[in-house]
Amino acid sequence: MLEHYKWLLAFHIIALMSWMAMLFYLPRLFVYHVEHAEKKEFVEVVKIQEYKIYKYIGLPAFWATLASGLGMIFFDSQLLSSGGWIYAKFTVLIALTLYSFSLEKYRLELANDTCTKSGKFFRAYNEVPTALAILIVGYVITKSFSWAFTLITLGIFAMIIDVILDGKKKP
Repeated sequence: MLEHYKWLLAFHIIALMSWMAMLFYLPRLFVYHVEHAEKKEFVEVVKIQEYKIYKYIGLPAFWATLASGLGMIFFDSQLLSSGGWIYAKFTVLIALTLYSFSLEKYRLELANDTCTKSGKFFRAYNEVPTALAILIVGYVITKSFSWAFTLITLGIFAMIIDVILDGKKKP
């Protein structure tokens, strides 16, 4: 059983890496899309890329990550009693899932030319999965939950997003 679990864990990590690739890259495509809206031929190519990365890479990788994660819990139900870190991970996973589905909302708006968000917005929005990934990896590796780690991570990324959205230093 342990051998099967290790293979499932390996699959889970590979699926997660594929999902995260979409989460990191799709908002970058959104930046290019909105910042070059006047270049119709370019935008049409970007729309195809946005569709393919979400539908052919991101969505299947999300479901593979979820299924393999549930499989890991099935094979090792002790995970659920391993401390608060697992529930912190689940909480952040819910946020990452909502973020992932929000990308599809924005993708559809961009595909229909109804999106009103700016390139600055998508640059800042692109930082969200990095902060969430740092939290998940921190919880999983240390097998512990720390409010300090969580708040410092979120605080640093809130400052980065503020700088991106503001675009200038405050006096």
